[in-house]
Amino acid sequence: MPNKKIVLDTNCLLASISRRSNAYPVWKGFQEGRYILCVTNEILAEYEEMIARLTSTEVATNVIRMIMDSRHVEFIDTYYHWNLITADPDDNKFVDCAFAAGATYIVSDDSHFNVLRDITFPQIFVLRLKEFLETLKKENT
Repeated sequence: MPNKKIVLDTNCLLASISRRSNAYPVWKGFQEGRYILCVTNEILAEYEEMIARLTSTEVATNVIRMIMDSRHVEFIDTYYHWNLITADPDDNKFVDCAFAAGATYIVSDDSHFNVLRDITFPQIFVLRLKEFLETLKKENT
């Protein structure tokens, strides 16, 4: 079982689920168990809503089912809300999940997460999608 836990921002998930996408190795890496995807109910609800909006309800249902049935997912209950991102408070669900899970990092291209670089506690690292893809590629060689 892999020891790397990540929280995947919704836009990064959306970018990775199509086989035609350059980011597809992220989704494939999850399916292969190359990392543990940490999620909360709130994150899953956002994933489902956004996938359905951009594709179809059927695709959204299938993706969520695949996540929920995976051995490579960790369901997290958050008991404290840090409220570290003030520019878009909705993004805090990813931060709270990462902290509660002890995640290695959040994968996001959202600039709202940049504020985390200047916060020493709780220290939560953020990788851009491209950086995470490079990490997966290096680990595969």
